[in-house]
Amino acid sequence: MVTPIDDPVWASLTGPHAHFAERSGQVLRYQVDVAPFLALPPEPDDGVWDDVAELAGPGETVIVHNSLPVPADWEVLGRIAGVRLVDVALEVAEDPEAVLLGPDDVPEMLNLVERTKPGPFRQRTIELGTYLGIRRDGALIAMAGERLHPPGWTEISAVCTDPAYRGQGLATRLVRAVAAGIRARGLRPMMHAAASNTSAIRLYQSIGFELVPRPDFVSVRVPGAAVAPAAALTGLARGTAWPQAAGRSR
Repeated sequence: MVTPIDDPVWASLTGPHAHFAERSGQVLRYQVDVAPFLALPPEPDDGVWDDVAELAGPGETVIVHNSLPVPADWEVLGRIAGVRLVDVALEVAEDPEAVLLGPDDVPEMLNLVERTKPGPFRQRTIELGTYLGIRRDGALIAMAGERLHPPGWTEISAVCTDPAYRGQGLATRLVRAVAAGIRARGLRPMMHAAASNTSAIRLYQSIGFELVPRPDFVSVRVPGAAVAPAAALTGLARGTAWPQAAGRSR
């Protein structure tokens, strides 16, 4: 049975996040300053790659499901192995130290993401949902928030902790706090992680998440010269794997 989380980007952009969507033919993507994800329809026709090229632009980089053959003249930049984790027994709880982050906090959030590499986070990513942070001596040292939103679900993402504060359980506390808000809205939390990030996967399994199958993704470049310098997928272009919910953030 097909569920919304089988293709969470498509389900989000055709559902709760439709107001963030841009379309070319049968292809959808998030507005580029919100998130880097592009979605193909469940049953694409032969013109789908033309639509991808039209939407992304010459020389730009996109991420697509590995199950769809890539045209021979498109450059494959890398295959992205990842895992999906769904809430089955997570104990949720608000955190007294967690503060709600807003637009004024974005510069600090971008700085923390740059230093910890949890995956892409852009200027307007904060608009996708609730983001909570922990501050020490006024500085933002840990955060987590909401990203993809397939019907019935919300993805917990951008989980990261300043290296100087790791090992204190801040990531777990923030995941529980973000999940408390998701559950309060009658939704179910989920996460994604790079398959190579085994320590984070073990951590989230230990607190009540369960691994479920998901396809790998492939990062490809549209043929032609780039209109502008290609940093299209911030994070991925620097070698980060799947834009994971769980980075180096214990």
